Amino acid sequence: MRRAVLALIIALLTFGCFLGGITYVRRMRTRQTSGDETFTIRWNGLNRRYIVHAPRSYDGRTRLPVVVMLHGAGGTGAGAMEETGWAQKADEANFLAVFPDATPPDPSTSAQFLTNPQIWNDGSGRGHAGRRDIDDVGFVNFMLDDLSNRFRVDENRIFVTGFSNGASMTFRVGAELSSRVAAIAPVSGHFWLNISKLDHPVSMIFLTGTEDPLNPINGGEVRLPWGTTENKPPIKESIVKWVKLLECPSEPKIIQDKDGVKAFAYGPGREGSEVLFHTIEGLGHTWPGGKSLLPERLVGKTTDKIKATDAIWNFFQNHPKK
Repeated sequence: MRRAVLALIIALLTFGCFLGGITYVRRMRTRQTSGDETFTIRWNGLNRRYIVHAPRSYDGRTRLPVVVMLHGAGGTGAGAMEETGWAQKADEANFLAVFPDATPPDPSTSAQFLTNPQIWNDGSGRGHAGRRDIDDVGFVNFMLDDLSNRFRVDENRIFVTGFSNGASMTFRVGAELSSRVAAIAPVSGHFWLNISKLDHPVSMIFLTGTEDPLNPINGGEVRLPWGTTENKPPIKESIVKWVKLLECPSEPKIIQDKDGVKAFAYGPGREGSEVLFHTIEGLGHTWPGGKSLLPERLVGKTTDKIKATDAIWNFFQNHPKK
């Protein structure tokens, strides 16, 4: 009898240690350090990278919002971090800023803006990503899973923003991951998909310049830095498509018209969703209020009339997932 009791005690202690080990491993998966870190994950046979900037106050205990920033064609996550100021905003407002990389035509060599540009499969069919049907939506979804395993994430406050080709990818992620993404903020891009509904309403803020040479506000033929030409649709077409998906009123209200910045509000739509559309006078193909890494002769002028990062974060704060 004593031997049986002793064996039972040993078994319980062993099982308790085993459970304690599992708990320890799970705790270790949640990082407690701030600053920048690059992670590589394997998706669909490709190594995919993303940078995470954890705010200075991050301690691994509080669940934080997430802002995913998608770079433009030929860009990088690191470049987008430098251009937009999202890392500094994360320190100020206490959220995780995430900067993933798209894929280049030749993954075996380093990405280069002109000769090996990283491009998102934004639904337009353009570039190597469109021709090869790279599953970038799947990558973003898997990246969010990986992020949640490494950091404490507020799943009701996952937001996506992007610039140019990254803006178009932002539209696509918002449409196809609407059950996961709370709100989106495309800057100077197009919504290329033709869909009839969203599974869940995703509010949007959109910003663009009136002097954008690569995505003209009124559309038209443009010459790209890679020597090819494209015919771009008017920006308003993308706004109208998203307004319809949210079932917002078709006529907007003007909520700002000052210092060259106009803002139009559509709403309310499904479950209180809305669309804000900003135009910035004189702005070229650059992040409003940020810095451009490309010459003015290619992309036009920058501006300090509005800081897109601040405006977008204010919008995100008001639109958690319902």
